[in-house]
Amino acid sequence: MSDDVITLDGVWKVFGMNADAAMAAIRDQGLGKPEVLKEFGCVIGIADVSFSVKRGEIFCVMGLSGSGKSTMVRHLNRLIEPTAGNINVLGNDMLGLSDNDLREIRARNIGMVFQHMALLPHRTVRDNVAFPLQVRGEPKSRRWEVSQKCLDRVNLTGYEDRFPSELSGGMQQRVGLARALASDPDVLLMDEPFSALDPLIRRQLQDQFMSLSAELNKTTVFITHDLDEAIRIGNRIAIMKDGRIVQIGTPEEIVTQPADDYVRDFVDGISKLKLVFAHSIMVPIGGYKPTRPVNFDESPRAHHGTDLDQLIDIATSTENVIIITGDDGADIGVVDRATLLKGIQGGKA
Repeated sequence: MSDDVITLDGVWKVFGMNADAAMAAIRDQGLGKPEVLKEFGCVIGIADVSFSVKRGEIFCVMGLSGSGKSTMVRHLNRLIEPTAGNINVLGNDMLGLSDNDLREIRARNIGMVFQHMALLPHRTVRDNVAFPLQVRGEPKSRRWEVSQKCLDRVNLTGYEDRFPSELSGGMQQRVGLARALASDPDVLLMDEPFSALDPLIRRQLQDQFMSLSAELNKTTVFITHDLDEAIRIGNRIAIMKDGRIVQIGTPEEIVTQPADDYVRDFVDGISKLKLVFAHSIMVPIGGYKPTRPVNFDESPRAHHGTDLDQLIDIATSTENVIIITGDDGADIGVVDRATLLKGIQGGKA
């Protein structure tokens, strides 16, 4: 059984009256975005997007405005219909679902959090959170019980009877997250949920979201235009440009191995100290050639998952090299000062 919860394969979205003809020309003639606009009056929203997301993973999609990231995420629950391609969520062929089945999977299995929460202004916080359960026909006692649990999770206990207009922006986002959690979905789709918030509140909500995600094991596709946020939150990151995915990788891979100049410009200036780890910069112990005598027995040890920041601390307290160990405690590599400097600069040893 595959561990992939979400799979997109060759998904395209072409906006316009002549989308089908444009799609045929794209396939037959290899037309690009400018040619499609000129010849057919159509706009390519996303182009040949393919990726998969594993259970419990936070998969961040980032790019500049107009890169196609928000268009892409709305394909996952078919708020936008694709022009071509295949989408599978939780074992369901999303394009083959009937209208009733689609409504059911949206109500029970996929939660969505937007930048602008669209909370119902005439409903209390409790009733806003309980609204998805009301749509499902759950009894009031059950709705209020679940609503209270979700509000407790996002630290809004005591605000149940307030109205949205009485809450700050950060608190409204918490209500939106609680509402998405109320139906206990397997998948969360989050479209720039924190981008309109002040930096301090934003960081607090990021921390809270990561804690909830780990606790509840939710599979999440998180849309952002902020690389710092993507690096902080994501297990993996996909970078989009002009509707296409340019690179997919872990935060460490994105920062240390940018696929092209576009990605390189994104990561330029990002601190690598918490993102690059010993296993990436070490020299395998069998291939290490010291420039001066080294006593391995007196050298400090560090796990291969130790980040650069910690390695620097270790290096400042010793004149010896640092021996890197594997999960089983065996010596597998060496980091000396020259290697460490290359790692800080972003190069490989």
